[in-house]
This record gives sequence, structure tokens and C-alpha cells, in this order.
Amino acid sequence: MTREGALTASQLGDAAAALARDLPRGAVVWLQGELGAGKTTFAQAFARGRGVAVPVTSPTFTLVHRYDGPAGPLYHVDCYRFRAPDEAADLDWESLTAGDALLVEWPERGAPWIPHPTVRVLLGHVDDPERRTVGIMAGAPA
Repeated sequence: MTREGALTASQLGDAAAALARDLPRGAVVWLQGELGAGKTTFAQAFARGRGVAVPVTSPTFTLVHRYDGPAGPLYHVDCYRFRAPDEAADLDWESLTAGDALLVEWPERGAPWIPHPTVRVLLGHVDDPERRTVGIMAGAPA
């Protein structure tokens, strides 16, 4: 399954919330894209779709944020600051995947330690600053 297109911030939020409602407990979502592409915005809408009622912020400096939702904890990891993939080995991935869902920004910086995704979300810029390209793909990366 692959879906792709250019969306406004509102449409991106709707897509993220819908995806959140459709994925099973324990889903792993890789959020990929350049700086400012909308990874954290997607994470915020995804969390709302999972029933998380608190503000969701980027875990760039803390690496991991935990948000309690009705089906258990939603974990949000940001690997942007990793200088080498082995830094990801220090995180307790088993615990992070035991919650309701796991969102991982910049997963390519922590491979091969990061669990394979249930879904990959690829975000990018377009000429219109109010829109982003979005690709949603099921399964592991090729």
C-alpha cells in the first residue's frame, strides 16, 4: 500500500489522525523527511487520533517523550541528534514497542537498531509553504 500527495497542514492532520485510528496497538511509525517537513506536526495529529489529550512536542533534546493515552503509552522518539547509528542501541526499544504505538523521527539515523516500521511516512516540501508532500507506505523499507 502506498499513498502519496501534497496536503495542507489541516489535511496532513486529518490523514495522521485517520492513520492513528486504523493502526493496531504496538504499531511502529517511521517519520522521515528533511527539517521542517512536518514530522512533529504529523506526530501531534497522530497522538490526537490515538486519544492523547496533552500537547505533543518534539523530543529532539530529550530523545524520548511518553504520552499516556486510553490504550496505553504512546512513545515519540527523535533520532536527529544521533551522530552514529550505534547511539540508538542505548534506548530500550523493547519497552518502547510494548506501548500503544511508537513514533520515530529520523529513523535512518538509528538503523539497524530501530524496529521495522508498520508504516513509513515520508514528508517533503513543495513550492507552496502551506503544503507538504506525503507518502504513506506499509511495511519495512526497501
